[in-house]
Amino acid sequence: MTSTRDLDHPSDHPSDHPSDHPSDHPSRHRRRDAPPRRGAPDGPRTSHGRRTARGRKRGPWRTALLVTLALVVLGAAGLGWIYFKLNGSISTFDAGGLSKNRPDDAASKGVNVLVIGSDSRTDGNNALGGGSKDDIGRSDTAFLLHVYADHKNAIAVSIPRDTLVTIPPCKLPDGSWTQTQTNVMFNAAFSVGETDKGNPACTQNTVEQLSGMRVDHTVVVDFKGFAALTDVVGGVEVCLPNDIYQNDLSPSRTTRGDLIFKKGVQTVSGQKALDYVRLRHGIGDGSDIGRIKRQQAFVSSLLKKIKSDGLTPTKLLPLATAATKSMTVDPGLGSADKLISFAMSLKDIDLHNTKFVTIPWRYEGSRVAIVEPDASALWAALKDDRTLDGKNAGGKKTTASASASPSPAQNVSGAGISVTVYNGTLTTGLAGDAARALTQHGFTVTGTGDANSQDHTTTVIQYGSGLQGHAQTVAKLFPGAQLQAIGGSALNVVVGTDYAPAGSAASSPTPSAVPSSVADSARSADDNLCSNLTYGAGG
Repeated sequence: MTSTRDLDHPSDHPSDHPSDHPSDHPSRHRRRDAPPRRGAPDGPRTSHGRRTARGRKRGPWRTALLVTLALVVLGAAGLGWIYFKLNGSISTFDAGGLSKNRPDDAASKGVNVLVIGSDSRTDGNNALGGGSKDDIGRSDTAFLLHVYADHKNAIAVSIPRDTLVTIPPCKLPDGSWTQTQTNVMFNAAFSVGETDKGNPACTQNTVEQLSGMRVDHTVVVDFKGFAALTDVVGGVEVCLPNDIYQNDLSPSRTTRGDLIFKKGVQTVSGQKALDYVRLRHGIGDGSDIGRIKRQQAFVSSLLKKIKSDGLTPTKLLPLATAATKSMTVDPGLGSADKLISFAMSLKDIDLHNTKFVTIPWRYEGSRVAIVEPDASALWAALKDDRTLDGKNAGGKKTTASASASPSPAQNVSGAGISVTVYNGTLTTGLAGDAARALTQHGFTVTGTGDANSQDHTTTVIQYGSGLQGHAQTVAKLFPGAQLQAIGGSALNVVVGTDYAPAGSAASSPTPSAVPSSVADSARSADDNLCSNLTYGAGG
C-alpha cells in the first residue's frame, strides 16, 4: 500500500524526474536533422512517438487532490457502511395502531418524545432481568420529553407505572380494536397490543389522551439496549443514600445476601446500571415514586457524561450503534440519519435548562391518582412552550393560545357535532356563555343546565363511545380542559372555574403559573447527584 509520504514527496522517486543532463537520457535525444514535433513536450516517447507515463511530472497540488479525493471516497463509503449497519439494527413499531383521533399537531411548536423503558424478557432480555423469555412485558418506566420550540429548554414528565388512567381503544394483532378501559394502571397499556410491535402504539395513545399533547416520536429501550448504552459511555456516575444488599433487589430472598451497592457516589455500567435503575426496595418507602427520582437522577448523570464527551456525529455513532440493537422506535425515527439528526438537534440544550418532574399525583390505596387541576396546568404550560418558571420558550411564538376563553378567530369548526353544556361552578351564566361560544363555531348545543356538583375547578369534556374525536374538537375551545370517557352516546361540556367568558378580565392572555408543587420538586440535570433520591419513610 502506498503511504501518504510516498505520494506527497515526488523527490523520493528519481525515476519520475528527468536529469538536468540530457546525456544521461539517450531516449530524450532526437536526430539533429529531425524537426521537432509542433506542440510536443520534450518527454520520453515510445518507438511510435507517444509520450510515456514515466515522463509526466505530478505536481504536489495534484497529488494532494488525489489523496484528498481518495480519503473522501473511503470516508463516505465507511460512513455509508456504518449508516447501513445502523439502519439494519433499527426496529420500528406498527404506526397503524395509533389512534385515529389524535391531538392537534399544531398545538405546540415544540417536539414531544415518549420514552418507554420496557421490562420485556424477549430477545434475550430475560438473561438480564429474569422471568420468562416469552414475556412481552410492561412499561417499567416512562416519561414524556418536551423539547421546547427554542431548542434551549427541555422537560421530562415521568408517569408512574401504577397511575390510574383511561386506556383508549388499541389495535390488536387481528386488526380489531379494544374497548376503552377506565381506571386501570398505566403500565398495562404496553401489554394491550399483545406484541412488542403493537404495544408502543397503545402506550402512545394513552399518553396522548392523558396529556392532550401530540406525541411526535416514541422510543422503547429494553434491558439489553440500556445495559449496552451504559457500557459504551464508559459507565455512569450514580449515588446511593444507603448500602444496598441482594434482598433489596430480590425481596423474595430469605437472607440479606451480599452487598451490591455501597452508600455514596460510584460509577456503574451494564448489569450494575440496570440494577440501579430497577432498584425499588431498601430505599425510602420502597415505592415506585422513589425509584422514579433515582431514574431521573440517572438520566441526568448520563446526559452530563454524553455532553462532557462532546455531542458530535463521531461520538454519537457508537452510542447509536449500541442503542439501536435493542431499541424500537416510531417510523419517523426509523433510519440512522433521522435518529442522529434528532439527537444532534438537542446539543444546544443546557443541563440546567433540562428539567425532570413527575406528573402531579397522590396515593389512592396502593395505586396512584392524578391530581387536578395541577396536572392540566402542567400540560397547558408545555403546550404553550412555557417553562416551569413561566418564561416563553417558544421563540417568536405568541402566548395568545393560553387564553382560557374561546375565540371566534380560532380555526375550529363544530359542524355536525352536538353537545350539551353544564355549569359546574357557582358562577351563574357560565353555561350560557360557553354555549354561545360553541354556537359561534358551528356546534349544535342541545341544552344547558347545572351539573350535579358545582365544585369543578377544571372544565371537563365528557364523551361517549366513538365520540373521542368530537370531544377533542370541542376541547380546542377550552384550553386545559380534561377529557373523560363515559358510557352511552353523550357529548357534554362541564364548565369549571378555569373557564373565562370572552371579554372578561379573567380571559387575559397572561398564562397562569405552573403549580408550585410541580415547579418546586423539579430536578435539573445539573443538580447534585446525591440530592432528592428517595420518597417516604427514610427518604
